Amino acid sequence: MNIYIVIPAHNEAQCIALMLDSLTKQTVLPTQAVVVNDHSSDNTQTIINGFTAENHWLKAIEIKSSSSHIPGSKVINAFYKGLDTLDDQYDIICKFDADIILPENYIEQLISIFKADDSIGIAGGLAFIKKNDTWVYETVASKNHVRGPFKAYRKACFKAIGGLKHSIGWDTIDVLLAQYQGWKIKTDASLKVKHLKPTGQSYNKSSRFLQGEAFYKMRYGLAITLISALKKGLKNGSFTLFLNDLKGFINAKRSHIDFIVSEEEGEFIRKFRWKTIFSKLGL
Repeated sequence: MNIYIVIPAHNEAQCIALMLDSLTKQTVLPTQAVVVNDHSSDNTQTIINGFTAENHWLKAIEIKSSSSHIPGSKVINAFYKGLDTLDDQYDIICKFDADIILPENYIEQLISIFKADDSIGIAGGLAFIKKNDTWVYETVASKNHVRGPFKAYRKACFKAIGGLKHSIGWDTIDVLLAQYQGWKIKTDASLKVKHLKPTGQSYNKSSRFLQGEAFYKMRYGLAITLISALKKGLKNGSFTLFLNDLKGFINAKRSHIDFIVSEEEGEFIRKFRWKTIFSKLGL
């Protein structure tokens, strides 16, 4: 299978050497990979150059968007800039972050997963973060959810969902739209990916209302938004997070921000979310 990878990077000098080293040591190498250096002010590009010089399948481009880390829009903009440099002959397209360390069999196992079941549209491993010198599961998402930092898409699925949305929440809506289109999602618990920077660590204060805005744009509705925001707040021990998500939703609703899914897709998403909520409650 032709495996193509796009790696957005912004000021990743502390991490990207570890990421690219894990990529070059894969038991099965990708067909093509491109690192997109987006407006870095450190020596990220110098580190990238060292790897591209020694690996013919790896290339890099530099772009200038914004110096601030805006969740969703910045990383997806960089992803598409990289995708535009690749041809259309891929079987699997991967979006990997620059702050992860892949297990050495990651790509090989992805190929096995996609070959084993033609109905699998999205696949990946699980994220682990370092706490007290121990790598522990990063509990920001269900173990049945493929996280954004190391996501792989079958070409037909990627096309069916219309690619990735330029918005925070893109790595939730892609899974929901894939299931709406009839595709399966597969996580492999044996693929333990080391996430060097915990989720949200690099977000700035201006991003605090964007998650609530994403709930609105995904047509969650107020009830599901309240439940999702409360769950997030309780998990993080922060009432402020709950309020920020709720305020983001209300602000988006008042401003009539454009939805990122159709009415029919939104109806499916709400039914899917309620089904998940009732299942966790044992109903």
